[in-house]
Amino acid sequence: MPTPLVVSEVSKSFTMHLRDGIQLPVVENVTFAVASGECAVLGGPSGIGKSSILKMLYGNYGVDAGQILITHDQLTVDIASADPRTVLALRRDVIGYVSQFLRTVPRVAAVDVVAEPLVARGVSHGEARARAVELLEKLNLPERLWSLPPATFSGGEQQRVNIARGFITNHPLLLLDEPTASLDAANRAVVVELIRAKKAAGVALLGIFHDNDVRAEIADRIIDVSGFRARKDAA
Repeated sequence: MPTPLVVSEVSKSFTMHLRDGIQLPVVENVTFAVASGECAVLGGPSGIGKSSILKMLYGNYGVDAGQILITHDQLTVDIASADPRTVLALRRDVIGYVSQFLRTVPRVAAVDVVAEPLVARGVSHGEARARAVELLEKLNLPERLWSLPPATFSGGEQQRVNIARGFITNHPLLLLDEPTASLDAANRAVVVELIRAKKAAGVALLGIFHDNDVRAEIADRIIDVSGFRARKDAA
């Protein structure tokens, strides 16, 4: 089976256009792979570049150098050089992403926010909503909130909607950016269960987890991002 994610010699810096074009190096020579059925975790202190790596893999950040190879159905695409239409297609069909923050269309009910990724992939609205309800129940979101827009929810409630939305599809690659950060112990345990189910289904997962207990339960391997820290004199 082809490896679904291969990252090869990727580098990233930011240009401060309001500060005379100063270059701020972030990471360099980022190289690793994630196999199907594996949960790899990006490790290292805050500010080391972990979230930047996830955003490059999802196509939110451009790449200065290197390749990010996504393989699905025997087709390999370098997302670092892919055009926007291809990136959107990969997000729809191949790469799932749970960010730290829920961004939704205003006034859309939470159950429809969760169901939307399935609807976008051709699943009927009724079937998608039924699956959304299953996940919201599993994540202990009160039924009275399902028909309300998540913008009015607490941080923990919003994150549960975010997690349900990210886990509802069968994307072969799933990126997780601190999914348990604002959850209580009971719901952190639910997320651990969901991750284990994805691993059993052959999904490749790459995440950031500052919760040591959660990381110990789900991580097959720690990728130390400190080894990819860009040199200050690289600019």
